[in-house]
Amino acid sequence: MAGLRIDFGLLLEPLGFIKVLEWIFSIFAFATCGGFQGETTLLVSCKDVVNKTVTAAFAYPFRLNTVVFSAPDPKHCGGTWTDIYLVGNFSSSAQFFVTLAVLVFLYCIAALVVYIGYKHVYRQNNKFPLTDLAVTVITAFLWLVSTFAWAKALADIKISTGASIIAGIDSCKAPGTTCHFASVTSMRTLNVSVVFGLLNMILWGGNVWFVYKDTNLHNQSNGISQNPGTYSTRRGI
Repeated sequence: MAGLRIDFGLLLEPLGFIKVLEWIFSIFAFATCGGFQGETTLLVSCKDVVNKTVTAAFAYPFRLNTVVFSAPDPKHCGGTWTDIYLVGNFSSSAQFFVTLAVLVFLYCIAALVVYIGYKHVYRQNNKFPLTDLAVTVITAFLWLVSTFAWAKALADIKISTGASIIAGIDSCKAPGTTCHFASVTSMRTLNVSVVFGLLNMILWGGNVWFVYKDTNLHNQSNGISQNPGTYSTRRGI
């Protein structure tokens, strides 16, 4: 391929090394969030039923308002048990977070290809560093927004699938019916996804400086600071 020169030297510099970390952390971000599956379990006692387990299985993208609990028995507790849905639709925050992570993953691959195979072109043509700088700044901001949005959604998901849901279930208030919260799947992996979101935000924010150093904007500012006398003389002419 014309212009291709394999050189791994840039990967040993902060610019390339951080890009590798961004690529790896993006994988963990979308894997820990997008791959989650869980369920909420209740113990129900009603007519002819004692401590029957009913479950509501949920997963990414967390449209909880479409998730229904299974019935305690075929007779639905003598007709007193109606379909019970979880509350909340958190798909927008979850999909925003995962989509950003996937796009970052793809961009990092493309950037690493340029760093490794076209380092000389990257350094000679200032359009590449400037584009890289713009993408880096925007991505750092998007990680900030998506991570905090996802963290808020995760907190609401924990409430919507936790013990507090019992109070909002009308079927559990029917005469002769009792409901007890049994368990909910651990959400440690979702907590980890938030941590990786924060790490990605820090990585991309910190990488702004290293990408900026490769642009002519940094070189021009250095030229002005190193030759203040020449600049002042020219202004006086």
